[in-house]
Amino acid sequence: MGSHHEQRTNHRQTPHDKRHEHDARCRCRGFGDAVRLVTIGLTVAAVVKELRTPAAERTWNGIIAGFVPYDFRVPTCDRIRERVWNPEGDHLVSPHVFGVGWTLNVGKAVALVRTVTDR
Repeated sequence: MGSHHEQRTNHRQTPHDKRHEHDARCRCRGFGDAVRLVTIGLTVAAVVKELRTPAAERTWNGIIAGFVPYDFRVPTCDRIRERVWNPEGDHLVSPHVFGVGWTLNVGKAVALVRTVTDR
């Protein structure tokens, strides 16, 4: 007796099918690993940038690699609201509240969906 999928379709997976599924999983995992590696590299670069700055001038937030935002300050309620729930904001994505990269401005996304559905 085969798997649930095999019972429903009366189709047994061939070695080619299994290899194709494995290749697809490996490609997805490889992409995720690459993104993770880039994120770690950017985080290290941002911390090094801050540590090379004189202590009195460190802000623990800024731009790395010319366009990627970072912010290692303690998150505040105002900053969370500004970046994650800001329906009147100009941008759909904004810098992470803490870390490297961007986050979705959910408030703006909801406002855009409402605008489209109200038409």
